[in-house]
Amino acid sequence: MQEPTITPDLIAAHGLKPDEYDRILQIIGREPTFTELGIFSAMWNEHCSYKSSKKWLRTLPTSGPQVICGPGENAGVVDIGDGQAVVFKMESHNHPSYIEPHQGAATGVGGILRDVFTMGARPIAAMDALSFGRPEHPKTAHLVKGVVEGIGAYGNAFGVPNVGGEVRFHRSYDGNCLVNAFAAGLADADKIFYSAASGIGMPVVYLGAKTGRDGVGGATMASAEFDDTIEEKRPTVQVGDPFTEKCLLEACLELMQTDSVISIQDMGAAGLTCSAVEMGDKGGLGIKLILDAVPQRETAMTAYEMMLSESQERMLMVLKPEKEAEARAIFEKWDLDFAIVGETIAEDRFLIIHGNEVKADLPLSKLSSSAPEYDRPWVETPVATAAPDLPAITPIKALRALIGSPSYAHKGWVWEQYDTQVGADTIRRPGMGAGVVRVHGTSKALAFTSDVTPRYVKANPFEGGKQAVAEAYRNLSAVGALPLATTDNLNFGNPEKPEIMGQFVGAIKGIGAACAALDFPIVSGNVSLYNETDGKGILPTPTIGGVGLIDDLSNLIAGLPSEGDVAIVIGQTRGHLGQSALAAEAFGIEEGDAPHVDLAAERRHGEFLRANRAHVTSATDLSDGGLALAAFEMAETAGIGLRLDSGDIAQLFGEDQARYLVACTPEGADAVLKAAEQAGVPATQVGVFGGMAVQMGDDAGDLAELSDLYRTAFARAIRGDIPDHA
Repeated sequence: MQEPTITPDLIAAHGLKPDEYDRILQIIGREPTFTELGIFSAMWNEHCSYKSSKKWLRTLPTSGPQVICGPGENAGVVDIGDGQAVVFKMESHNHPSYIEPHQGAATGVGGILRDVFTMGARPIAAMDALSFGRPEHPKTAHLVKGVVEGIGAYGNAFGVPNVGGEVRFHRSYDGNCLVNAFAAGLADADKIFYSAASGIGMPVVYLGAKTGRDGVGGATMASAEFDDTIEEKRPTVQVGDPFTEKCLLEACLELMQTDSVISIQDMGAAGLTCSAVEMGDKGGLGIKLILDAVPQRETAMTAYEMMLSESQERMLMVLKPEKEAEARAIFEKWDLDFAIVGETIAEDRFLIIHGNEVKADLPLSKLSSSAPEYDRPWVETPVATAAPDLPAITPIKALRALIGSPSYAHKGWVWEQYDTQVGADTIRRPGMGAGVVRVHGTSKALAFTSDVTPRYVKANPFEGGKQAVAEAYRNLSAVGALPLATTDNLNFGNPEKPEIMGQFVGAIKGIGAACAALDFPIVSGNVSLYNETDGKGILPTPTIGGVGLIDDLSNLIAGLPSEGDVAIVIGQTRGHLGQSALAAEAFGIEEGDAPHVDLAAERRHGEFLRANRAHVTSATDLSDGGLALAAFEMAETAGIGLRLDSGDIAQLFGEDQARYLVACTPEGADAVLKAAEQAGVPATQVGVFGGMAVQMGDDAGDLAELSDLYRTAFARAIRGDIPDHA
């Protein structure tokens, strides 16, 4: 087949700028072949190279005594004692999910699961953080239904419990939904598998499903803005098969018990290209690939298509030669392809041969570690000083505005479509705070949460970045878990715009400050830029996935309040309403500064709660919606009412940070208040749980009516039936 001529239009279609193409010419000293152009495009796009973000990512705290492996591998690895480790990561599938929501979301789940079991870990938990446009937007219902269906279809069939996450709606996501998928697994701390190739002449082995044309150019598509040609990008979305992935998991874990694997890498973004280059580059070796040996499910595939295909459920491995027969037998038993497709070589070369022709011959190290790196110009986000002037509203009407909005309504419509109990180790399902999964066969458990408040980040990137980390820390502490480490999914608009790059830089600085102050390092993550359509960007959304350890299940806080339990707020309430959920949902006002985060107080109050958990029946952090929303959610989940003493809107709905709401028996409340006084921690009794009414000050509402609104608002919004509850 005649390869296309390299033209400026073809170069631009591959996402390469003219100066980047000039750099390619300098590196190889000639015009690239079509396949070589595709390889450079795949390795140098934003999605794979982090060329706009590397400079700032290096500033994040990534180490600690608990960290076994930080960023740079398929997933992060953290010690949880007793010779065990938790392996976890979060990654985006935003662009594919907007184009084809079911498959885009499903393959996002599949990709993040492979990142985990590539390291030798069996997945035990998944989460998803989802951001959609306005419910009334013509595409939103289609996207929500498709994404949730795709997540459930893949995760349920694979057999991993979905234990948490978040769903939000905002007009900024009308043209770019966000699908951030998280997975965690368990492994022996001394049996972690890495991706760096070693040894010369070692066989490079292709594992898993066959290669097709689906997903060709997917990583490049994910590194560009959308416009009115979006429908033309549908072929760049991959198609997933969770049953094949389940077989791949079992085959890989079985293989890893045989001392056969030198290195192993998931074929994710940019497929065979990225996996081979990363393995070679990390090991300081070259790679030679013979594409005729690649298992193919379509006829007449070209070298370009095979190198850039993002077909799912595939791995690349460097194998000990003497173990070939044993390894092949395992994969054939699981009805998966096993093919030797190349070898490691001493030279710094990425040599691609197809049909006895050299289709690419490039210096491998230049494809990865020598990719362009930009210090993009950025401007600091101006921060508002004036507080928003909100109209008068009664407490119950304000509560109705929140619980009647899809962002703050009950999310059962979403997570009831997911298998939350598969594996029989889920202790705390989605619905309120962090999910909790038992470490199988032990008295330990792991807690998982996903958090960010994009309004805060837009208003004040530094404080918003801090707050995302602090909220994850609080959600873990609220179930009695010691926060261990985080993963991040940094979703932003076009980094070539200085104001967008300023949001990114500010958020990174805030995230870094919080991770350092809370001993909560970032061990893995993902950057998703160019989330814009027709020049309109999303709210900056740096999602933080947090993992915590409950060293003994006797320390778990997972109860619900009972009749007569006392409500106590730990932390200080000043009544911050800038960028609050109340202002946004009740009045459509997004003004003022984000709440500032006192990191010393966050740590002190989290440690206090964990130290006094024996006196606490139930706990939740206070964030969006403040005390009023948190207290209602806690009471409604328990099927009882509550009475809050204050009727002041700022006290009820203010979003000051470093706060928890706890429910205690009267005796427990006395113990908590006394301990707080001794520790110098602010703690205030704010009300009592019980009855069948929701009362705030002198204003009251019926629990049954409010509960019905809370539990039906999400489904009504997605159906397009959105009554005005304010």
